[in-house]
Amino acid sequence: MISVILIFMNQEKIMKIEKNEYGEFYERYIKLSNNVPLEDQLLSNAEEMKDLFLGLSDEYAMYRYQEGKWTLKQIFSHIIDTERIFNYRALCLARGEPKPLPGYDQDLYMEDTNFNEQSLDQLQDQYDATRQATIALFSNFTEEELLKRGTISDFSFTVRATGYVIAGHELHHLNIINEKYLPGIGE
Repeated sequence: MISVILIFMNQEKIMKIEKNEYGEFYERYIKLSNNVPLEDQLLSNAEEMKDLFLGLSDEYAMYRYQEGKWTLKQIFSHIIDTERIFNYRALCLARGEPKPLPGYDQDLYMEDTNFNEQSLDQLQDQYDATRQATIALFSNFTEEELLKRGTISDFSFTVRATGYVIAGHELHHLNIINEKYLPGIGE
């Protein structure tokens, strides 16, 4: 699985992401992942997600703790979508994209999808492939590329901050799952 790509270990990528490297909205995600080597955080998150997937049935993955909230399958899919979007953004910034990159509407992205029809095995496969791509992408950025800047959602961002947003965003949702979803499953 993900442990196949341990390229990061050849490089010390412990970084203190500074507040001027990302938009204020993203601080809640950066706070959850900052000061930890990015690869370590991504691999740790992946193990937690794997354990979570293994502990659920497809039926339980359709649980929502409140009307109008996403199902667990939708949350898993949102994590995958967001990681893919931030990988694209990181690549654009690293390659010197001069144009501002737009934000995205997570609720719009959830409309007209088949996430709830997919099995947990299908979602796990998508998750694993996306995580491997993330690790491969960030492990190949040079120190210079990691410090490159561009505009995302009207905020100045560094490439390295996008990686920490990926990790912190996932931790944010894992916290919500543990606090609001798991206690209600099986009631």
